[in-house]
Amino acid sequence: MMAVRIARISDTALDLAAHFAAVDDSTAGAVVSFVGTVRDHDPDASGAVIALEYSAHPDAEQTLHALAERALGEADGFVAVSHRVGRLSVGDAAVVIVVATAHRAEAFDVCRALIESIKTDLPVWKRQVEADGTTAWKGLGG
Repeated sequence: MMAVRIARISDTALDLAAHFAAVDDSTAGAVVSFVGTVRDHDPDASGAVIALEYSAHPDAEQTLHALAERALGEADGFVAVSHRVGRLSVGDAAVVIVVATAHRAEAFDVCRALIESIKTDLPVWKRQVEADGTTAWKGLGG
């Protein structure tokens, strides 16, 4: 049975319920989720942030799958993870992670390890758009 049930780069809205359904399993006693959303501010922005524009390397989906496998490691569980690309407005989900394991500590650990590795190792870039039209590119993972 595949441990990484979803590892997807998507140009459409992320479906949290589909991620929960993907990891549903009778062996799981803990399900942990993380949803990263576009916020209206950034420490580097001079004004209000109105959008983020994400772009991904063609290998990003393969990389995401590998990062999910690495985060899961030896834990007995399941992962569903997606990252959005394209233009996202404030409040839109940019990243969804759902992890199911037998015990809560493992689920939290896997989820935390995965989002941290996405931020540093996933070849996805974002351009931050401010209300006055100012834009700024952010590096790998943002």
